[in-house]
Amino acid sequence: MISAADVDRALDFAPLVETLRTAFRDGAVQPVRHHHTIERPDGTNPTLLLMPAWSDLVRAGTSDGGHIGVKIVTVSPDNNAIGKPAVMGLYLLLDARTGEPQALIDGQRLTQWRTACASALAATYLAREDASKLLIVGAGALSRFLARAHSAVRPITDIRIWNRTAANAEATAADLGKSGLNASVARDLDEALGWADIVSAATISTEPLIKGALLSPGAHVDLVGGFTPTMREADDDAIRRARVYVDTRAGATKEAGDIVQPLASGVLAEGGIVADLHELARGEKAGRGAPDEITLFKSVGAALEDLAAGIAVYEKIGRA
Repeated sequence: MISAADVDRALDFAPLVETLRTAFRDGAVQPVRHHHTIERPDGTNPTLLLMPAWSDLVRAGTSDGGHIGVKIVTVSPDNNAIGKPAVMGLYLLLDARTGEPQALIDGQRLTQWRTACASALAATYLAREDASKLLIVGAGALSRFLARAHSAVRPITDIRIWNRTAANAEATAADLGKSGLNASVARDLDEALGWADIVSAATISTEPLIKGALLSPGAHVDLVGGFTPTMREADDDAIRRARVYVDTRAGATKEAGDIVQPLASGVLAEGGIVADLHELARGEKAGRGAPDEITLFKSVGAALEDLAAGIAVYEKIGRA
């Protein structure tokens, strides 16, 4: 049994970014995640996500070792009103050869680490090398991880946090300040969009918050929050102005409103996605091509990220 505190002790941002780079380069078997709506008579329907993955032993050419992993996640938006996290989950790691359970890992914390580091991995290809101004849109638990992960791969000197509820942004900025980061609250989202070198959004908004017309040349947009076709964090102008990248094509084109909706309307052409993280990590497709171009990365989460992070935690903590 590996707790959230154990996960924090086992992982660090820059090394996990490299672990994920290797995972996307080498690959794993990862069926598109199961996505179920749990109907309830009152309130917002929760979502149940099941995300399996296992080591690709055929690709690796070996029958020894390897792991199976599955993450069980619930997303319950109404939890915010009762002071509980909207996202909860557990990660089960198994021996690929025998099926024996090896570890049960806190799924919320594992998700926070791997999600933030996947965004940072994308930024190593897509954000300008001199990017120093980071805007975080949304002040949930993931916001702190995104700020620290991006700061691990780019020379971030100034972080601004925007949230609909300013008090939550203030709390996030204060927490980041305690860890040595220069963070403050963005009072005006539109102004902050033009200021930022990197915009990282982690919300469950169904109305676009990021206006593409306001982005400065050379900006990188990191969209993390929307995980259903009805959720949208960036508008059509952002898609039109940007070179678009995703973590996985199968997931993003099926589940992400920021990709699904522009594809359906024709704003994003078929074949308009430049590359996914597999292609970037393998050097098959190029990342940023010019200092003034705008890049946009959409993350919906890949089961191989959980598997790689779960193995890293198990190797550090579970076998100790």
